[in-house]
Amino acid sequence: MSTDWLEISEGNAPLVLSIPHTGLTIPDEIAQQLQCDKETALADTDWWVDKLYSFAPELGITVVRSHISRTVIDLNRDPSGVSLYPGQTTTQLCPQERFDGVPFYPAPLSEEETEYRKATWFVPYHNALSHQLNRLKRQHGQVVLFDAHSIRSMCPRLFEGELPGLNLGTNTDKSCHSDYATIAFSALQSSVHSAVSNGRFKGGWITRHYGNPGQGIHALQLEIAQRCYLREPAEPGRPQYDASYAAPLQNELKQLLSRLIDRAKS
Repeated sequence: MSTDWLEISEGNAPLVLSIPHTGLTIPDEIAQQLQCDKETALADTDWWVDKLYSFAPELGITVVRSHISRTVIDLNRDPSGVSLYPGQTTTQLCPQERFDGVPFYPAPLSEEETEYRKATWFVPYHNALSHQLNRLKRQHGQVVLFDAHSIRSMCPRLFEGELPGLNLGTNTDKSCHSDYATIAFSALQSSVHSAVSNGRFKGGWITRHYGNPGQGIHALQLEIAQRCYLREPAEPGRPQYDASYAAPLQNELKQLLSRLIDRAKS
């Protein structure tokens, strides 16, 4: 069920894992529009989150993952262009700059270019996500959407100081039943890493759009500070993935998702 940029791995557990920001593909026609090199443009990637959650298929989890870079289009932004965090610095549906303000383009993108990117990548990703959620909801009655993200521990333009290690977002407890939020945050609090619920990151468009506990869809976002599973470089750039370094957090995440699955089955 996969394409050259959209990876879908179907399972039958009542949980869909969304991985929208690990993609490294910037098509040539878009790369030619950039005023920086590709590696610079990829700096805000959610590095190796796909590897961190590589255990998902063994739990029967359905995975929907994009291989298109968030530099091309951010699949976790409101397609109307409305800011998810009014009054705070954030990036757009089609980002114009890196998190640190380094510009991607010499001029703003046209409306036609934005619409092209939405039709080519945004709509298919969300069609796939909707299809999988509906499939599993029919099967189980309840389904969890877990939106997986990571970010550099320090991004002064986006937040002050060092970000807590594990940042749970449930749209201030509107996107899931309280049981799921309690299970998730309790699991995160048992980690050696610091944890916060609905802090700087309350959940992006995916969490807010799909979370509908009254209809049996429970959406949660986890934003992980990259120091928790990677040796972060001093400057924005591509870190190496060390499976042994990531293993402790990976085991914690496996337990967390297992508990969410058990709750959805109960």
